[in-house]
Amino acid sequence: MTRLAVIAVVLSAVGTTTAAEPSAERGHKALTGTGFIPAFWSAKSLGDAWRHWDGATAKPADYDAAVRDRYGLHPAPYPNGGLPMGLRKGKLLVGTGIAADCMLCHGGSILGKSYVGLGNSTLDIQGLFEDLSRASGLGGKLPFTFGNVRGTNEADGFGVYLLGFRNPDLSLSGTWKDLGLRDDVCADVPAWWLLKKKRTMYYNGAADSRSVRSLMQFMMHPLNTPADFRKAEPAFRDIQQYLLSIETPKYPFPVDRAKAAKGEAIFADHCARCHGTYGEMWAYPNKVVPLDEIGTDPTRHASVGLDYGAAYSKSWFGKEEAGWFVDGKPLRLTAGYQAPPLDGIWATAPYLHNGSVPTLDGMLNSKSRPRVFTRSYRTGEEDYDKAKVGWKITELASPPGDGVSGFERRKVYDTSQPGRSNTGHTYGDALNDDERAAVIEYLKTL
Repeated sequence: MTRLAVIAVVLSAVGTTTAAEPSAERGHKALTGTGFIPAFWSAKSLGDAWRHWDGATAKPADYDAAVRDRYGLHPAPYPNGGLPMGLRKGKLLVGTGIAADCMLCHGGSILGKSYVGLGNSTLDIQGLFEDLSRASGLGGKLPFTFGNVRGTNEADGFGVYLLGFRNPDLSLSGTWKDLGLRDDVCADVPAWWLLKKKRTMYYNGAADSRSVRSLMQFMMHPLNTPADFRKAEPAFRDIQQYLLSIETPKYPFPVDRAKAAKGEAIFADHCARCHGTYGEMWAYPNKVVPLDEIGTDPTRHASVGLDYGAAYSKSWFGKEEAGWFVDGKPLRLTAGYQAPPLDGIWATAPYLHNGSVPTLDGMLNSKSRPRVFTRSYRTGEEDYDKAKVGWKITELASPPGDGVSGFERRKVYDTSQPGRSNTGHTYGDALNDDERAAVIEYLKTL
């Protein structure tokens, strides 16, 4: 057999074993229809959660709506067995229970409509997990704080905490190693549709946006084995393809096009160098802005440190193949926060990485930002501020005093608390009111 014939046979054999091209359609089906995380709670826990609501003496008549309202959940825009988006049926050691999935945080609502890939800006993850645990007979104490303020979460802490139980091959180690766990970050959930423009991801730009395994970190439930991760990886390649296909929701109200055109010119002069340009010939610089320049709360940046970065990079997550001559996708340290693309920004309030600024008007005028505030934590048109673009809020003179329940306390955003500062990003302060309004009008069009 000639050398060319041998090469042809080898290439043919490789071709027959090559995985199928990633499919967005399969990815959507896998994401919305597959339980990648075993159940945490009993099958009856959601139905019994009301028994742990302060002052409740009977199960509310419209219980599904009451559950969604209490915990900031939303109707699933796909078949989900009657459960709200983010919860699903899952396997327990014996029988079936209730599990969480990606849409708990990455399934949100704007103007009363649910979207897969929109960050959930209303979720009380702490209250939900406490009540489901109590209703399952597990007690209400969680291993760390999962959420300090409604609409934010400690997802970074989840990854740090769970990886602390794993060996590099993702087998359980039998002991927990503290990799720098923090639970005071108050992370706002970014929209999935932004991924298609980015080369790196996470607020500090620490990970390669092409990474599939990074999307799988929250499979680290103790009942998932290394084999479960390997088995699920092809499905997550499809899921990643689906995430890259998600379309940006368009602003549904009238736009003053003349004002928006003026705003576009101002944006080009003041904002585009970090946030990019838009339209058919868009460009995105993928720029990380140093902490001392951006001036926003540094807690999120400090929450993923050297110990976790080293453990992640040595683990199965960091050893993902990226092609010829590339040795995995480790985490990297950066100097600050990545300026995100602004596609669909009208729908992604509140703003900054910690959700400390409820409107675009506040983003462009730091002096107007509220210090202590609350909001309805509903997403109807009556809750949306069309003028300032974001959520309507009520400013408070002071935070809640002693004796207020955790459920009520988490409804209040106090910017004096750790991880919740609303300082920084003062680039819009130099604009006058008309210029600021024009930029906001332009941002509605993205």
